[in-house]
Amino acid sequence: MTVELLPGVTGVLVLADGTVLQGVGVGATGDAVGEVCFNTAMTGYQEILTDPSYMAQIVAFTFPHMGNVGVNTEDIEQMSGSAETAARGAIFRDVPTPPANWRSQGDLDTWMKRRGVVGLAGVDTRALTRAIREKGMPHGVIAHSPDGQFDIAALTEKAKAWAGLEGLDLAKDASCLQPFVYDEGLWTWPEGYAKAGEPKYEVVVLDYGVKRNILRALTSIGARVTVVPAKTSAEDVLARKPDGVLLSNGPGDPAATGEYAVPEIKKLVESGVPIFGICLGHQMMARALGATTVKMEQGHHGANHPVKDVTTGKVEIVSMNHGFTVDRDSLPEPVVETHISLFDGTNAGIALKDRPVFSVQHHPEASPGPTDSLYLFERFAGLMDARK
Repeated sequence: MTVELLPGVTGVLVLADGTVLQGVGVGATGDAVGEVCFNTAMTGYQEILTDPSYMAQIVAFTFPHMGNVGVNTEDIEQMSGSAETAARGAIFRDVPTPPANWRSQGDLDTWMKRRGVVGLAGVDTRALTRAIREKGMPHGVIAHSPDGQFDIAALTEKAKAWAGLEGLDLAKDASCLQPFVYDEGLWTWPEGYAKAGEPKYEVVVLDYGVKRNILRALTSIGARVTVVPAKTSAEDVLARKPDGVLLSNGPGDPAATGEYAVPEIKKLVESGVPIFGICLGHQMMARALGATTVKMEQGHHGANHPVKDVTTGKVEIVSMNHGFTVDRDSLPEPVVETHISLFDGTNAGIALKDRPVFSVQHHPEASPGPTDSLYLFERFAGLMDARK
């Protein structure tokens, strides 16, 4: 394949169908392969790029201006620091600007270099977003070479050869290696992150790629939070005598991770312990209760998604990040649908009629995003109170 590169090009995005976007390389040099998605959030690029749910994905930001907030050590969402277990690449309309924010501890470009995140700027992100909306999320390779030398044919073949996210269990790599206790609370101005007080509840978090702010939200309702690896058995979880169990967010295909997780979730449901699932945890909860999950064409990625809580009639603006969804038509009795996406009508939450079990597709912990759904952690606390 022969593609004429424009003068000054130091970065490219090469899609499996042969499409080549040319621009300015940002962040780390080299190349990375993954699924290309777009995110509509106007803020929180550092939280997005460190969200483990974006593992094996390249994120195109629809908001044109990035970098002005800089980066800091407080806004990292993953528990480990590597881009291998978070977003592999980032695409911007404009070259990231220098930081101009009181919380900044460094600039975005240097931080991306240090993390190993390959970036591309100066491309038409509107056109890319429209293509994803019309054709679905493509496989692609993002590459950055300061000398402007790219083997487009080889990059195209690499994109074509990538198998994609279906059938891929990524949670095992995003998860922690051993249990630990987390004791940081939610952020408030000007104090920053609070320290945990005297705990009211014992909560065990099954870590499929958990975000820090989920743990902070749990701590802030009075939980002593113990995080355990994804493959921890139900017996080991229950041996800790938890008042509640949280199934975390994470990357990859819920059917693949569910091969080992779903049988354990079924045992936890049967135990009667209150359970709260988020994102991947929601999808695997649904599978454990007899529903199915399917791959989405575009997915939901952003901080401006309207969701209706049908139990209250309330409409919330929420943060979402998922490429798989629960098939709402497959929900069996006694599962009820509690939340619905008002963008496309897909399922966004379920609960059991006869047990203290519920889960949501969106991210009530936000970070980034609105805090409309933080009440779900209080709902979880209410279930734990009722069982005591």
